[in-house]
Amino acid sequence: MNRMSTLNDLLYSLLERGARLVDWGGGAKADERSVDELCMTLLSSKGEASGVALAAEILRRFDGFDAEARLAFFEMLARDLDVDPEAVAQATDRYLQNPSPDALSTLVTAAEPRRQQLLRRLNFAPGGTEALVRMRAALLSALKEKDDLRRVDADFQHLLESWFNRGVLVLRPIDWSTSAHILEKIIAYEAVHEIDSWDELRRRLQPADRRCFAFFHPAMPDEPLIFVEVALTLETAASIQDVLTPSRDIVAPGDATTAVFYSISNCQAGLKGVSFGAFLIKQVAQDLARALPKLTTFVTLSPVPGLNRWLRGAAKTDPDGPASQALAMTADLNWPRSTETAETAKPLIQGLAAEYFLEAKRPDGQPLDPVARFHLGNGASLARINWLADVSAKGLAQSCGVMVNYLYELEQVEAHHEDYAESRMVHSSRSVRALLPPPERSVLKIKTTERQNPEAKT
Repeated sequence: MNRMSTLNDLLYSLLERGARLVDWGGGAKADERSVDELCMTLLSSKGEASGVALAAEILRRFDGFDAEARLAFFEMLARDLDVDPEAVAQATDRYLQNPSPDALSTLVTAAEPRRQQLLRRLNFAPGGTEALVRMRAALLSALKEKDDLRRVDADFQHLLESWFNRGVLVLRPIDWSTSAHILEKIIAYEAVHEIDSWDELRRRLQPADRRCFAFFHPAMPDEPLIFVEVALTLETAASIQDVLTPSRDIVAPGDATTAVFYSISNCQAGLKGVSFGAFLIKQVAQDLARALPKLTTFVTLSPVPGLNRWLRGAAKTDPDGPASQALAMTADLNWPRSTETAETAKPLIQGLAAEYFLEAKRPDGQPLDPVARFHLGNGASLARINWLADVSAKGLAQSCGVMVNYLYELEQVEAHHEDYAESRMVHSSRSVRALLPPPERSVLKIKTTERQNPEAKT
């Protein structure tokens, strides 16, 4: 019997015993009390068995709630289980007068919202961790309408970051012999390049030159948290068509020189903002390097989800400018089939893509593109902009078919990460920088000129 099975048996034993022992209040049954009342009882509960039973009942109720009831639950967490400002002020005064360990402990306790303690106790229920991840996913949906719930979300994220730290995550290979239950989830969670059949999944997992790895949490052993798909190749891949084509030649793993990370998918919506993708890529790269000594290059083949959105914004500012021209050329999704259109569009769009990556920034100095922020923040460099690398409808709609390679140089990753963290430096290759358009064709310079002289075009 494995440890997880033993732990589950213990928890369910506690649940059964606790259901008999728990005092629901005034002789009432569980279903006669509101979830709000059960939460307050759980917070005051002293017994382990009764606490497990209460936690399980609250989570069971929440799973059955509709959107309105869930919103009311989150509003209760925000309203009734928030920090007490007066208690914090009093604890602060006592600590300033006498900064003893006891006074500090009192201050820390007063400064922590009671809902954090509630969430910790809910986590004791069988399946509690997974249930709280689902609960947080529901909270993220509620945030779209109730921005004042962000303080509740901050507490969820704080606890989930500690529960899902790298030290407890387990890296497992996923292959064609993995259980069908998990393989079904790989199909469902693939977010970059859709897997539309079991045959397609087999092509990604079974060949000798394909690898897939996922992080799991001990409390959710059958639920992948994030997974990465890898192609072992003889050179850096320039298009997803080349990677996924069924007619490609299989590369012997011992001959491969390049590992191409072509898809990274987060699986749990409730873990948004809890970052472990960086650890996944670096650990997989290190493990592959040890297993296959000829591997010397580790790159991604990444989508550019924000490029066309940026082009549309630039086109509104300058209806006759390069962004407008690029969008006009590529309005028909069949444009790649026209050799003349593709050859005319290539230098224009590649130049715009280079400007998008190297010069277009958010107010905080980071690149606009979310995938770029992820990889550059992990310590990768921008190695190459690939033309017509994804000619699927999705690829053409989001980036005119452009994809990019981010290079992970294992000996430079930490230095590049520090450069990006400290000064937002984007390390890039000469070939990428050479694509930047001349000043008169620069979207950003055009926009700057118009801000300085609004009537310049009239």
